[in-house]
Amino acid sequence: MKRVILYSLATLLAVALSPDFLAAQARVARSEFICYDKRDDAEKDVRDNIDKYIDFRPELLFEDSGTVRAVYEQVIDVPAAWNDFSAYLHVENVGADYAIFVNGEQITKPIDRYTPVEIYLSPYLEQGPNTIAVVVVAEEYMERIAENLSLPERKQFDNCYIFAQRRVGVFDYNVRLLPDAENKYGRVKLDITVDNTFTTDEILELGYDLYDPTGKLVDYTVNKYTFLGSSRDTVTFQPYCYNSNQFRWSEGNPKLYTAMIYVKRGGVLREYIPLKVGFAKYGYNDKGQILLFDKPLQLNKQRYNAVADAKTTESQIKALKAKGVNCLCPEYPQPKWFYSICDRVGMYVIDCAAIASPSAGDNREIEGTPSNDPDLLDDYLLRVEAMYRRAQNHVSIIAFSLASAETGNGYNLYKAYELLKSYGDSRPIIFEGAAGEWNTDLNN
Repeated sequence: MKRVILYSLATLLAVALSPDFLAAQARVARSEFICYDKRDDAEKDVRDNIDKYIDFRPELLFEDSGTVRAVYEQVIDVPAAWNDFSAYLHVENVGADYAIFVNGEQITKPIDRYTPVEIYLSPYLEQGPNTIAVVVVAEEYMERIAENLSLPERKQFDNCYIFAQRRVGVFDYNVRLLPDAENKYGRVKLDITVDNTFTTDEILELGYDLYDPTGKLVDYTVNKYTFLGSSRDTVTFQPYCYNSNQFRWSEGNPKLYTAMIYVKRGGVLREYIPLKVGFAKYGYNDKGQILLFDKPLQLNKQRYNAVADAKTTESQIKALKAKGVNCLCPEYPQPKWFYSICDRVGMYVIDCAAIASPSAGDNREIEGTPSNDPDLLDDYLLRVEAMYRRAQNHVSIIAFSLASAETGNGYNLYKAYELLKSYGDSRPIIFEGAAGEWNTDLNN
């Protein structure tokens, strides 16, 4: 039976969209991944057999011309078995800015339409029917942050889903294949962050296997760990990867290793997470050049955003490469398949947060430009962190851009730069609109 939630426009306007609403922020920044129940399904991205996976296709409840433009709802049934699982909602392709409600309670601030996001649902779900709503909003400050950006027309709510993974399980991962200290071989650095949302200590077995681009198994392991109750810890694997120099990734040699993270409980394999890994070492120098294996890259850049579907996008990217373009500069975070195409085809990418606010860009008074409005700091940091976390594992990413070159500089972009630098990534952080200020690694 459908649970009916009554929405008051007055309440939505006065409370749900208030800039002071920060108490319930379920949005999390992490890699976009799903835990598959079977290895074969993980390798082929078959989701029909995942026990706790639900397509999210909410239906229109009503439309309006005010600040709240529309409400979409879907009712999901949560069985008692989900008490031992953490549920996440993945949202993209809404086509407008929005906030998420669960059973009539707002759990996120307004979210920009450009950045696919992960939302942690479990604290807000009840056993039985639950109503999840996407509340479409038209907020002036959201529009100011992302002036002049536009999305291609895609099927609304395409690739939106809910899935649940065990409450002691993989929260995120960061994988690199880098040269060893003597530059003779490759060495994998795989950090797996594990959440234990139980209050008790829990034992978990984590493992992985790694195959080179020819399909040869080069490493595998599985180890048992104890994770303290109510904790988040990171486990690091650093195996050597011999005979790897022939597979160094570049635009002319886009070879990818295949890896699989798996989780065991009580000796039983329960969750699989597939990965593609490229062997690359990025950096930059004081001449404003991006380095690959310590050598400057010669880049022929082009601004490009993925179009409506993966097939057409791949065709266009290959055509651009044939014309000599070797670096794409999207204007906002792209679908996961865009980065996978660039990894596979051999196309460098400078990723960019969904920030483009050229109006009043030279006005350095407080609130003169959105970048210098302290009330918008959280919005800036959320966009920049989400951009980084989603793209961090893709070998095609050679740099991260804070905002469009035309965006005005200010306090929010200073803090955004500091946030990304704190992650210790060797890839440069770029803001072409820095105009000689310190919040960019490349000045030309």
